[in-house]
Amino acid sequence: MDGFIATMVAVVLDSLVGLVGIFSIYVSEERLEKIVHTLVAFAAGAMLAGALVHMLPKAMLALHYKWAGEVAILGFMTFFALERGLHWHHCHETRACEVHPVTTLTIIGDAIHNIIDGLVIAAAFLTDAATGWITTAMIIGHEVPQELGNFSVLLYGGYSKRRAILWTFFSQATCILGGVIGWFFTPDWLRAPMISFAAGGFLYIAASDLIPELHKDRDLHRVVKNTIWLVIGILFMIGIKMAVHG
Repeated sequence: MDGFIATMVAVVLDSLVGLVGIFSIYVSEERLEKIVHTLVAFAAGAMLAGALVHMLPKAMLALHYKWAGEVAILGFMTFFALERGLHWHHCHETRACEVHPVTTLTIIGDAIHNIIDGLVIAAAFLTDAATGWITTAMIIGHEVPQELGNFSVLLYGGYSKRRAILWTFFSQATCILGGVIGWFFTPDWLRAPMISFAAGGFLYIAASDLIPELHKDRDLHRVVKNTIWLVIGILFMIGIKMAVHG
């Protein structure tokens, strides 16, 4: 598949995650929360492994980028600053999330977030197809529970379900804009730094956002189940690396 076409397929798939609120119409809230917690656990493992066993080694070894670790730390700290300074918090509750003071901030923050995701996806596909699809899988794995959270925030802010679904989708679709800009305007020298920066961001999301969500659960059965899904997410990314690189 042509690199640009693959990038567009990836960002369109990511954009469709914005329609995830539709499931809330047909699924009970209790069932939805169980699904969200499973996705959070899987995404946490996938992000940790994807960043550490694929993205950073790719930047350091294949792209010969000696500052990959330092730029990953910069990415980690940038996400920290965004979350602290802009309240760009990723809510994974299907009920109201009190961190977002206004629905407008949620929509704008998510749109900016998704433009950056599109840039990262494009940079990954410009490196090679395997890196592109692995990065896309990591992003989508996190976006599903995040978009459910954003959808809940809009409902809490007074939006109807139809309006909340539309705005969640529109903000998610900005990923396509990021993909187009990234593909045509990302210079070769910027690919490795972007992959390293994204790896640091994924590590931050997994370590400070997703895993703490898992710690909130005190039920032993769910703790064991979530731990299993965390390990499955890790093994999934390791398995992809072994299949691609041998």
